[in-house]
Amino acid sequence: MNTNVIKINNNECIGRQIEWSLSFRPLVAYLKRRLKTEETIKKEFYRFLLEKIEKEGALAKNLVVENLSEHKETLELIFTILTPLMANEKELYWALSTPVPDQIFFSTDLLYNFIQKNVEEKDRVDEEYVKQKEKNQLKFIYNVILKRYYNYSVLTNNEMRFAYDNPQTGLIQYYNVNVDTQFVDITYKKNELPSLNFEQFSGFVDDEHGLELLHTALPLSDFKFDGFTVISITDVTLQHAIDGIREALVNHNYQTEAYNHIIQTLRTLGGNAQLEFGLLPLITVNDKPILDDDDDSSMLINAGKQFGIDDSVFYQQLELYKNNPQPLFFNKITDEQVAKTPFMDAIRKSGIKSYSILPAFYNAQLVGILEIYSKQEVLIDDLLLSRLHSAMPLLGQLFQYRIEEFNAKMDEVLKDKFTALQPSVQWKFNQQVWEFIKKNKGNKNAQDIETVTFKDLYPLFGAIDIRNSTVERNLALKEDLKMQLEKLSSSLTALKKTIKLDLIDKILYNCKNWIEKTSDFISSSDEDALNEFLEFEVYPVLKHVEKNHPAAKEIVDDYFASINPDTGMAYQNRRTLETSMQFINSSVGEYLERAQEELQKTFPFYFAKFRTDGVEYDIYIGQEIAPDIPFDTLFLKNMRLWQLQSMVEIARLTNRLVNKMVKPLLTTQLIFIHSNPIDISFRNDERRFDVEGSYNIRYEVIKKRIDKVKIRDKDERLTQPGKIALIYHNTFEANEYLTYISYLQEQKLLTTDVEMLELEELQGISGLKALRVGVNYEAD
Repeated sequence: MNTNVIKINNNECIGRQIEWSLSFRPLVAYLKRRLKTEETIKKEFYRFLLEKIEKEGALAKNLVVENLSEHKETLELIFTILTPLMANEKELYWALSTPVPDQIFFSTDLLYNFIQKNVEEKDRVDEEYVKQKEKNQLKFIYNVILKRYYNYSVLTNNEMRFAYDNPQTGLIQYYNVNVDTQFVDITYKKNELPSLNFEQFSGFVDDEHGLELLHTALPLSDFKFDGFTVISITDVTLQHAIDGIREALVNHNYQTEAYNHIIQTLRTLGGNAQLEFGLLPLITVNDKPILDDDDDSSMLINAGKQFGIDDSVFYQQLELYKNNPQPLFFNKITDEQVAKTPFMDAIRKSGIKSYSILPAFYNAQLVGILEIYSKQEVLIDDLLLSRLHSAMPLLGQLFQYRIEEFNAKMDEVLKDKFTALQPSVQWKFNQQVWEFIKKNKGNKNAQDIETVTFKDLYPLFGAIDIRNSTVERNLALKEDLKMQLEKLSSSLTALKKTIKLDLIDKILYNCKNWIEKTSDFISSSDEDALNEFLEFEVYPVLKHVEKNHPAAKEIVDDYFASINPDTGMAYQNRRTLETSMQFINSSVGEYLERAQEELQKTFPFYFAKFRTDGVEYDIYIGQEIAPDIPFDTLFLKNMRLWQLQSMVEIARLTNRLVNKMVKPLLTTQLIFIHSNPIDISFRNDERRFDVEGSYNIRYEVIKKRIDKVKIRDKDERLTQPGKIALIYHNTFEANEYLTYISYLQEQKLLTTDVEMLELEELQGISGLKALRVGVNYEAD
């Protein structure tokens, strides 16, 4: 143990703000309390330490840090009582410090050497580091005061994390520093402690402004700390690495910063600066693996590009690997290995001497490959694999997100590039193309084609939404997970009768805990943790059992069949919900397509339909859509009446579908009324129409924010099943639609309960109002 004094803070600012004294009085009080209650042999040890402290009278008074080296034996006894009996001081980062952590006066050699190499060097060269450390100490002091006197703890807790550049490994290590203040007494010097309104700190209690407010209300000069603190440091590099991968998944930036961040995290996790990592998601088109040039985080792909390896070689190798995914280790790349595996030639030419790959799975399906490589001959051992194994389920999720991102991109391009233009607007595209050809005939430096724009069009917007779709999705997920876990539990119970493997009992125990947990609400983090449990703990055991115990193969195959997304029972509720939602959306979509085609005969208009959890559509009508046909506002009025009547018919249609659905779902109907014309332009890069101008953009903003709008002063959504909701700005808009409502009431299609409602303010939007009227489901 070391009694050299370490000055933690070279800046004396904080020391002048608060009074403190170093003593063992709180420890003496603690020992006396324990002597009254302790009944084990520890009681004698406590008595021995107490008598020794009292015998050395200086230790009961205010102490001077520089003199404590004279009492090393007593300090070692304190170390013994405050640390686990079997703890090895050579492996502990542990120390005693002044009550406001400023000077360490007793420490393990490990912590002393660590601080000497890291903290003091940073204090000399990094002013920003010193300022941040001073701020953290202020937070620490106020956190202790607020906790003791107000039982309030919102500031940063007494555990802090910092990074350390290890000069031996060249990697960053992460440590948690914990400051234990149980042996610190706090005295308030004045008569009455001020009351605090903690609402004023809400939102910035942990920033500089919050600290200024606290300093005004509770000056540090009014307090005194007495006693000592216990400092311990823990290496949390592995946990920090795993948390870093989880953070990348949450941020959903899968292909750029996330990949680079995760590769750096894997180097930290591997603990060897000579190792490099690559990520290769298994992307397929028509169920055949392909190489996406955007995925440049793979050594395999980059080497192939650099040395001209034909893509067909990679496709063949990936197809073979997809059918038999196993870890492959090439700790030394030889001529024989290159002959057997052609792509290894490009790897070797890149200067790589060791190359290994690990398969990553998601829901028992291969989704990608983790590459481990080095320019040195590195042996991949069990220790490295165990450190990486905890990250594999998270990498599986990352690869799955990349695959979903690619598939979504494919769908978007398919819809954009292979959807024919509507006849109502195609004429203008033809005209623009002809003008482009005429201007640039024979010109090698052809100008870009001009943007197709339609001005002064009247917009109509409608939305048919499936009620509580998010709630229904979460409920279906919860029920499916519960079913999957029950199937797993029964499968494990059956396996116990066939084979003897103690690990099955542990998994079965965890499985039952998960069944109880999924009975309540399951969050996205719970779902991630469950996937980790299945991928990391369950599936490897099941595959081992299937491979080595033929008698158990039928049980394992039956379980994996149950989690097949297309046919398995563990996806039954989600498939049922999706089927019902598709049933509604396809029925509504077909109705709108038929209805708008018939309406086009009155006056041409542009119609765009979008699939969400329900169906939304935009309609634009005006003179520029059909310049050869005189436009009159009566066409707009006819369109508005049609829109209201079509919403009634859709509400009646979806109501009739309820009894035909396995999972009954209801819909809501919403119309947004906007009387002023707007301009729209076709975006060549996105191959779709969008609004033009700041005023028109506001129209789009309102459309996106009104789907869940509530009635003012009520916790009630405007949109409700069995109702048509119409949102508007101005009274004259409402008056026009009231005539249409009255007409449909006369037709017995709408009920007589018309509501005139004020709506809550939305972000940047105020003054919206609404009409709401019921649909008569019984009308002929």
